Amino acid sequence: MMSTKVLALTIDCHDAGRLAGFWCAALDYREIERWQDAHGVEYLTIGDPADADGLRVLFQPVPEGKQVKNRLHLDLGPVERDQRAEVDRLIGLGASLLDEAPEHPWIVLADPEGNEFCVLPQQDQ
Repeated sequence: MMSTKVLALTIDCHDAGRLAGFWCAALDYREIERWQDAHGVEYLTIGDPADADGLRVLFQPVPEGKQVKNRLHLDLGPVERDQRAEVDRLIGLGASLLDEAPEHPWIVLADPEGNEFCVLPQQDQ
């Protein structure tokens, strides 16, 4: 029996539409839901269109900017491309390179709002 289920990973941001667009392109996800709260603030949820019960990513606008290293981050494992090609693709989408230490198997990037994430070596399908 499952006692609880993670419904979404929530990312605080300034521009939910822009950041959701980046992550949709990065993960080949689609917009699942878009709504506004009582103050007109727009929220977006994205997810894998092939996995109706899969993890969602929610973009929640907040007024403050990112100030320190993320305590939680995504580790991406490219399936269709090697690690270098995936890093180059993500940089082309708007990510920036933060760290590429030869002693680590991961490469650290940041999304357009500075949230860190890692790209690991190519994964088997």
